[in-house]
Amino acid sequence: MEDSFIKIHKSLYPLSFLYGLGVNLRNKLFDWGILKSKSYEIPIICIGNITVGGTGKTPHTEYLIRLLKNEFKIAVLSRGYKRKSKGFVLATEDSSAKNIGDEPYQIKQKFPEVIVSVDKDRCHGIEMLMEENSNPRLDAILLDDAFQHRYVSPGLSILLVDFNRLICDDALLPAGRLREPEHGKIRANMVIVTKCPQRMKPMDYRIISKRLDLYPYQELYFTTYKYGGLTPLFPEYGATRKTLAQIEKNEQVLLLTGIASPKQMMQDLERYTSQITPVTFSDHHDFGENDLKTIKETFNRLSGNKKIIVTTEKDAARLSQISHIIDEEVKKSIYILPIEVKFLLNQDEMFNQNIIEYVRKNKRNGIIS
Repeated sequence: MEDSFIKIHKSLYPLSFLYGLGVNLRNKLFDWGILKSKSYEIPIICIGNITVGGTGKTPHTEYLIRLLKNEFKIAVLSRGYKRKSKGFVLATEDSSAKNIGDEPYQIKQKFPEVIVSVDKDRCHGIEMLMEENSNPRLDAILLDDAFQHRYVSPGLSILLVDFNRLICDDALLPAGRLREPEHGKIRANMVIVTKCPQRMKPMDYRIISKRLDLYPYQELYFTTYKYGGLTPLFPEYGATRKTLAQIEKNEQVLLLTGIASPKQMMQDLERYTSQITPVTFSDHHDFGENDLKTIKETFNRLSGNKKIIVTTEKDAARLSQISHIIDEEVKKSIYILPIEVKFLLNQDEMFNQNIIEYVRKNKRNGIIS
């Protein structure tokens, strides 16, 4: 664990205290039943966190999709952060990242057979999905990034915690990155420590387990990232797919990211080449002409003839929408690095079994019968 990675702005503690009063009051209103949480007669799995920034929600949502989609009819409901549309939107093959958000767009592109929808009001979104005329066979709904959306009471709640920034080491906004106090973890059925090193020491597992101090009813899992092959974003320009192992040691890599936490990705790429130049933007960044100019100029400054641009699937979703203003030389050189989740300690079998059993036991057809 990298303690230096966690920066707490102690001068902002007074503001964090005030923020905490508001968050605690809101949670108490739900706990006391003054504000109402709504349950539904369909399996609802919530994937979320209590921190600002990337803990790997989209890769873990995609893991659940792969796990469930062959046996069950599932839908994904997201807020659709930074989308230009309003209200409930059901994704189609013609939907754009601007219309539904970059992460739902990415999911729909990868899993066209899965129902993907967005709605800031999760209760309204669930009710739209459950309408018999639209989705009579729907077996389960995956709620993406809804841990704080307490108006919905999910049947199963999964809390993601970044290995590099454990919630027990963090502080409330704005001093730290916590959206609510650490004890909000009490609402989770499962806690997953994400972005772990692929070769964690046994002592690290024990230390983290002890420090998170979970309740007996909560299951603890550990995951890391595994990477697919580098895939050209614009294959029509002649580039072909290649593995990370095919990156030559002297090959220059411009790592282009607009995500919350690119550090893990950079560290993983350093296993293949030390010649990495990061160009980073804020999470969900909308790329414009000035950004593309910066990218092109930085890429041109890289030495040697062997150089490529590597970006994330989420960033690729936004870049593909502005292909008409991207320089041709950049188009020829830009690759997507797909990310998937891998469970450590051979925990995938237990996790998969628990998820599938929950959906089988509670799916709507079973309830009706």
